[in-house]
Amino acid sequence: MVWAILSGIEGNLAAYKAVLKDIQQQRVSVEELFILGDLIGPRVESEALVQFVRQQRSLPPQICLGWWEEQLFNLHALRLDPDAEALKDKHGAEAVEQLWNAVSRDTTNWLRGLDFGFFELDCLFIHGSTLGCDDELTPNTNPLTLLDRLLRTDANSLFCGRSGLAFQCQLSEAQVTSTVETLGAVQSPGTPQQQSLKPRQIIGVGNVGRLAGHASYTLYNPNTGSVRFQQVSYRESRSPVSALRGKGFA
Repeated sequence: MVWAILSGIEGNLAAYKAVLKDIQQQRVSVEELFILGDLIGPRVESEALVQFVRQQRSLPPQICLGWWEEQLFNLHALRLDPDAEALKDKHGAEAVEQLWNAVSRDTTNWLRGLDFGFFELDCLFIHGSTLGCDDELTPNTNPLTLLDRLLRTDANSLFCGRSGLAFQCQLSEAQVTSTVETLGAVQSPGTPQQQSLKPRQIIGVGNVGRLAGHASYTLYNPNTGSVRFQQVSYRESRSPVSALRGKGFA
């Protein structure tokens, strides 16, 4: 049994099709397909990509929300940042118009129905972490932070896509000792508590659509725990951003 796990298509239909072709060419049959957010992006193909995915009959994907979906919801005043300050800070004011034009209101409503993340066996699939879609985990993240994200989920393997990197960080079996101390209290700290930790891992699944002509994704065998990062080259689309207002807007 093998699962294909990807993230960050960002409206890049050509990249997604190239990845699907690569999956079909694997020697071992892929039984499940997971897309960990950022299905859409500020590209004119975003609308067509969503329709393609919704009509996908062969290996239909399980999809969760990502950072770009959250920014789209902000633009429709469906989240706490209707002025899209986070989007402007990261990609500039132009990206606001591009994203608005790229995705229709009907498609936005469909995206609202996606899960924040999901469990399968002992694995958590999520865009960032349980703290939010913007929580970016990388190989350089403090090990204590990585441990915190794993303990919050009670998962042995956390698959994430926010960074766009393909990586595997493994935490070996260990003992964690913790104490609780009340600030300003006269009494001594409480009795130390010990917790045994079994081996766990955080896996960055790569990015499909961000880098022109190059996609990456992950193959995972839940029976053996084997992780394999795939690299796919493809011919880039000629329409990198949206130029027309999406369907459904007045």
